[in-house]
Amino acid sequence: MRTVWYIIYSLLLLLVIISCEKDKNIDTEKPKIDNSFPDAFPINCGTIYFGESFNLKLLLTDNIELGSFSIGIHNNFDHHSHTTEVTECSLEPIKDLDNPFIFIEDYDITSGLSEYKTNISISIPSVSVNGLFDEGDYHFFISLTDKEGWSAQKGLSVKMLYR
Repeated sequence: MRTVWYIIYSLLLLLVIISCEKDKNIDTEKPKIDNSFPDAFPINCGTIYFGESFNLKLLLTDNIELGSFSIGIHNNFDHHSHTTEVTECSLEPIKDLDNPFIFIEDYDITSGLSEYKTNISISIPSVSVNGLFDEGDYHFFISLTDKEGWSAQKGLSVKMLYR
């Protein structure tokens, strides 16, 4: 009887091993955000102007397939940091919030792409219902996710000013 059970367990183990063929195309790499080419925008320590538009120009890449990305802009009046850049920007003195600007937007990337160069016009208002937005130091945060769920972030320090 032990021989029968041994054969049954061996066949079951062999069946499990055979059916668990590994996928050789598993994505294990994070996507990349590049803003180092000549006309990229924004760049670290750059300036964005209230009441104007700018073209978001980034190169987004992945080894297999891109998914989506998001943009966030928020104040840095307290000098907190989550920049991903080596270069430090000059900061204005710490100040209290009056009417800080905030922006959050999600963008889909066409399916099947492993490289995408953005050229999206983003309009920055100059006022809210509370009046003019606060000028000063802001963070421009980019988050990129590939189809597999891997993500990369880039945090830039920018000035937001009125002309």
